[in-house]
Amino acid sequence: MKDTRLPPDFLWGVATSAFQIEGANQEDGKGLSIWDVFCSTPGKIKDGSDGSVACDHYHRYREDVDIIDSLGVDAYRFSIAWSRVQPDGKGAWNEAGFAFYERLIDALHAKGKQAYVTLYHWDLPQALQEEGGWLNRATCEHFAAYAAEVARRFGNRVASIATHNEPWCTANLGYGNGQFAPGVRDAKAAVQVSHHLLLSHGLAMSAMRSVGSKAKLGIVLNQWTADPATDSDADRALAEVEYARSVQWFMDPIFKGHYPELALRHHGANAPQVEAGDMAAIHQPIDFLGVNYYFRAFCSAEDPPRMPPLENGRTDMGWEIYPQGLTELLLKLKGEYQLPPIYITENGMASSTPDHDEERISFVSRHLDALAGAMQQGVDVQGYFMWSLLDNFEWDSGYAKRFGIVHVDYATQKRTLKDSAHWYRDFIKVQRS
Repeated sequence: MKDTRLPPDFLWGVATSAFQIEGANQEDGKGLSIWDVFCSTPGKIKDGSDGSVACDHYHRYREDVDIIDSLGVDAYRFSIAWSRVQPDGKGAWNEAGFAFYERLIDALHAKGKQAYVTLYHWDLPQALQEEGGWLNRATCEHFAAYAAEVARRFGNRVASIATHNEPWCTANLGYGNGQFAPGVRDAKAAVQVSHHLLLSHGLAMSAMRSVGSKAKLGIVLNQWTADPATDSDADRALAEVEYARSVQWFMDPIFKGHYPELALRHHGANAPQVEAGDMAAIHQPIDFLGVNYYFRAFCSAEDPPRMPPLENGRTDMGWEIYPQGLTELLLKLKGEYQLPPIYITENGMASSTPDHDEERISFVSRHLDALAGAMQQGVDVQGYFMWSLLDNFEWDSGYAKRFGIVHVDYATQKRTLKDSAHWYRDFIKVQRS
């Protein structure tokens, strides 16, 4: 690793999401989410598991906050389970659910840690799914009301509130190929859902500002460069469409007030229904942009597609390790948009090695080098959150894939710091010296 030095006020953190770690999926008044139902559907989760216990964070949050404190990070990024605080996604609030997050924030503050909250990390209340889920435009209004209530209660206690985590995944994996909950396979539905997610973001931003929240408000997007496999016209065209329908599809409405023309042409008859005022609601200032980066898109029009060179290997998810893509992505964004401060809200890798995870240390250190390179070229990045604090429920992969810098023995719930956790702690210490 290079002698990477980031600014002394750079924010260091770790991240998780509610469904992946909390467990207690029907405790203290919590309602079911679409992931509870998806997990109960045979064949959807590769190892047949579910999130009913996960890492039992709901009961062990104090131990987990102690671990966060031991790492020397500044902040903890976590999501709120909508159905824990509002079981039906509308109507009555569940005070026991809010009390859990109040205790979590109290515990973080007692250790001098900042709370970075995400409102939606894919776990829609099942009651709303039964009314159409994100295909139902009314869900956008319910989400805005939920956002306003969270901001009213916690907006002066947390550092940041993000509306959505990776709406690309919610739309394309939840409604496009059915890989994620709610398991719909409908290309047209996926595009309409993406619009409703963006609209709900805009409505939520306005709703949170209306209650006087002092937290920084924004959104978290998973992003990548799209590289043509060769210089052929077909590969270049494929890469342009991929970038337009993934990165620009979410960025352009927020920062430019319209959808990218290339992506609209690509979607054709599947283009979303947009009502008057929608784009204005989406196109409003945000205080920060969260960027999740794991890999690039390698675009080949050949049949079968040409594979990437894999100079740095693959992660246990099968994803190409491509650190320089982070530099390239951030510089590309800087050239295309008037950006607010950026936080790298997720970056990390699944590794099959249980404790001596040199692969993860190499992965993170190379990506921090790439991040520093982008910052040296003028990109305003103000923080980095490692994914993930804990090994956890990895969606349709169940418990087979381990992203954590802390090993979790799911049978006993024992937490053990991996080498990467010690490395991260020491790296941060050097940054502050």
